[in-house]
Amino acid sequence: LDHGAWSVLLPMYPNANIPVLQLSINARSTNQERFELGQALQKLRYEGVLIMGSGNLVHNLRLINFRAPLTGYDWAEQYDKTLTQLINEGNNTQLINVEKLPNTSLAHPTLEHYWPLLYILGTRLETERAWYFNDSLDLGSLSMRSVLFSA
Repeated sequence: LDHGAWSVLLPMYPNANIPVLQLSINARSTNQERFELGQALQKLRYEGVLIMGSGNLVHNLRLINFRAPLTGYDWAEQYDKTLTQLINEGNNTQLINVEKLPNTSLAHPTLEHYWPLLYILGTRLETERAWYFNDSLDLGSLSMRSVLFSA
């Protein structure tokens, strides 16, 4: 498993007693196709399958600030806040077309750490709300916000 999967799963399931299917990210897919793949996986939720994506709302390693381990740049905080608001509103159109949002190229010089969110958004049921945990910004340019969708 990739570090984005095992580093999260290990503390949750230290006995590795759940089935895991990790998807590779297809760089040739469009954001719409990523979202639609999530929609296709949605039915697995009714079979008790844990569906998890591992990425970041803000991920710019080039601008890490080791002198500010527990804070975020102003632009990073605003970008995280904007995405969180769009998630809360269920505004999948803007989340799919993330490249059009201000500061996307700053928050994500490349988008592969954003793409897992699109798969997960596709699995979300219309009746579910977003619950957040670990909503910190670290090292200036990393959002560690985690989201769970449930009724």
